[in-house]
Amino acid sequence: MRDSRYLASVIKQFKYYKSLGDKTFEQLNFDELNKEFAQDANSISIIIKHLVGNMLSRWTNFLTEDGEKEWRQRDLEFEATFTSKEELNVNWNKGWFCLFEALESLKVSDLERIIYIRNHGHTVIEAVNRQLMHYGYHVGQIVFIGKLIRGVQWQSLSIPKGQSKSYNEKKFSKEKTRKHFTDDL
Repeated sequence: MRDSRYLASVIKQFKYYKSLGDKTFEQLNFDELNKEFAQDANSISIIIKHLVGNMLSRWTNFLTEDGEKEWRQRDLEFEATFTSKEELNVNWNKGWFCLFEALESLKVSDLERIIYIRNHGHTVIEAVNRQLMHYGYHVGQIVFIGKLIRGVQWQSLSIPKGQSKSYNEKKFSKEKTRKHFTDDL
């Protein structure tokens, strides 16, 4: 039972990170998605390209093949090649689809299986956690860059500055419940 709650929770967490990226993209145009703040700094577009490459490599045949596929060309992920916001979104969604298809097919009995990433063994739980942290790291970069670009026009994706007290008052005015924090988003 506990392990099935883990799978449900981790799927919700990945969906939350995807939603943060989605909400950032909605606030930016294609030029802004390609903005680099320094030489060799990654734009949001490049971070997306890297995430998609990683997702397709890691989650395709997740249980049966090494997570670093021979066909992956990681270095090319850091070259800007998207030609439109639509193309970027199609690829972003393709990566997430691959991830969710793999995760939703897992059974509790799979969680202690050993899978490999670059020939290094991980339990499925370790591999899932590794990717959850990796994607959270990069989605955080995407949100931060988006916030830098939009400045005062940025629409907060969490509790806006100066509103913590009212947010907490609203939360503490309700009965205690057991649910995932994303259920209210």
